Amino acid sequence: MTTTKNLGIWMDHASAHVMEIADPMVTNIVVSESTHEEKEKTLQKGESMMHNKEQQQQGEYYKSLGETIKNYDDVLLFGPTDAKVELLNILKADASFSKIKIEIRQTDKMTENQEHAFVREYFSK
Repeated sequence: MTTTKNLGIWMDHASAHVMEIADPMVTNIVVSESTHEEKEKTLQKGESMMHNKEQQQQGEYYKSLGETIKNYDDVLLFGPTDAKVELLNILKADASFSKIKIEIRQTDKMTENQEHAFVREYFSK
């Protein structure tokens, strides 16, 4: 019997808290390169350039999360923004993610302990 590898990711557009079901559960944080300071700098050069750079950085952020997700069988994406939906749409367009069960849940901002409890509860069903 093979064990299912489960992963929970709380995310917004700025960062993702990646949690593998383990004991103890550890959170790895992936940060988007798109920061407020970066936006200020590129905005001075032009709004179009800022938008392009922001899209490129967001794409890299989602690609990084996708590389992590490839190693799991069952993934829960949750958080307060539409970032999880954007990531899910990107992953659904890629056939290499077709065998991975990916679910999304809307949640508020959470503490690390609340995130861990949410992920444990979801995968214990």
